[in-house]
Amino acid sequence: MARMVGIKDVARQAGVSVGTVSNVINRPEMVAEETRARVQAVIAQLGYVRSESARHLRAGRSRIIALLVLDMTNPFFADVATGAERAAREQGLGVMLCNSAQSPAEEADYLSLFAEQRVRGVLIIPADTSGRNLADFRRHGIPYVVVDRVVPSAEGCSVSVDDITGGALAARHLLAQGHRELVYVSGPMHLSQCRDRHTGALEALREAGLPEGSLRRIEGERLDVAAGRDAGARLLGMTPRPTAVFCANDLLALGVLQALFSAGVSVPGDIALVGYDDIEFAAAAAVPLTSVRQPAVRMGQTAADLLIEETGEDAERHRHQRIVLRPELVVRDSSISSPQH
Repeated sequence: MARMVGIKDVARQAGVSVGTVSNVINRPEMVAEETRARVQAVIAQLGYVRSESARHLRAGRSRIIALLVLDMTNPFFADVATGAERAAREQGLGVMLCNSAQSPAEEADYLSLFAEQRVRGVLIIPADTSGRNLADFRRHGIPYVVVDRVVPSAEGCSVSVDDITGGALAARHLLAQGHRELVYVSGPMHLSQCRDRHTGALEALREAGLPEGSLRRIEGERLDVAAGRDAGARLLGMTPRPTAVFCANDLLALGVLQALFSAGVSVPGDIALVGYDDIEFAAAAAVPLTSVRQPAVRMGQTAADLLIEETGEDAERHRHQRIVLRPELVVRDSSISSPQH
């Protein structure tokens, strides 16, 4: 393995001191033009790249923000990352994106890694909703912002969406189409998003004078397309078969849609379908998907702005905030129908 070129190598080759090389890199105006040109030529010749980690240790501050999401394959989290990166780049910072795979244990491992690397701060969509992982991480003194949910026991800022309102929007829409029996397809109910969206749907049923039993639930282990296909197969075996389905996210809804199509069930003719997140693929589905839109890019950007403020020059002025954004319903073909039975 080739040895990394260091600042001493540059100094030796250029015939100058290490301090002069450091000045050329950090304070070039302090070095005579001829010397500066000679050092820069050696830097280019040797391919020297300064060690950011060493510089961070000296300065006590990293230029890297960590973003830990639940599922890297979900376009919703890609949009959150886009917003975070946009805010970070405006401040000359970078974002390190990691995936907990909805596992509290993997989340804990990543938080330990972030502490070892002394990142500037962490944006986290927690897999461990108990808050224990964050409580342990807090001891390292690295600021964090909770994204896409609120962890009541967590100290610090959070940016989330009102998922109870979002669930109510989805269910009200289906009820307005004349449906009186709904099915909620969910991921793991220990995730607050899944619970809150279910709570909102129940509120809509109560508003309509319907019993809670009018909302049946299928709970999957994950929030992906494969789990949606499994849920679709379970839907087809229900008696009576539902006429309306609300899914906890769009990936589940797209999986349900695939299963129904494979069985020759018409959407929305036989079953109306609503998703959540309004990812890009929702509008491009075989039947354009009605979905509850979350402002994902704005969420990521707002969270990063809060973290940058907390870790910046005016950190002493920072006050923790819990920001809650509002979702909106985007109606497309998949839910515009009347119940057939």
